[in-house]
Formats: sequence, structure tokens, C-alpha cells
Amino acid sequence: MPSVRTNRTAPRLALAACAGSLLLGGLAGCSTTQEKAAEHQAEAERILDARAERQKQRKQAKNKGGKNTKPSQNGGRKQ
Repeated sequence: MPSVRTNRTAPRLALAACAGSLLLGGLAGCSTTQEKAAEHQAEAERILDARAERQKQRKQAKNKGGKNTKPSQNGGRKQ
């Protein structure tokens, strides 16, 4: 019986190309969990800093004897 030689290089090359493209895509565009956590941490710090600044401004306005900077609960109407 003669041995039959099959050509398996084409499927192997296709598989290697597919795996390579997946790896390159992952390296190029996806951020890691640590990078996402760092972004969230930075955003949380910005939010807290802005909140502290608003509170500081309210406290300074209150200490100056100015009007309350918080809007009234009844929409500015007299009771």
C-alpha cells in the first residue's frame, strides 16, 4: 500500500495566523484590570477633591455671614 501524504501546512499556518492576530489584538487595545483599577482610583480622587472644595467654599461662605449657598427646599417661596 502506498503511503498517502497529506498537506497539513495550510491549516497549521491559518491556525498560527489566527492565534497571532488574537495575541496582537489583545496587546494593542485591551487594558488590564490593574489599569482599569488605577483609572477608577484617579476618578474617585478627583470626585472627592471636588467635593471637598465645594464643602470648603460653603463653609467659608457660612463663616462670612453670607446667605446659605444651598437652595431652599420650598423653591424660594415664603411660608
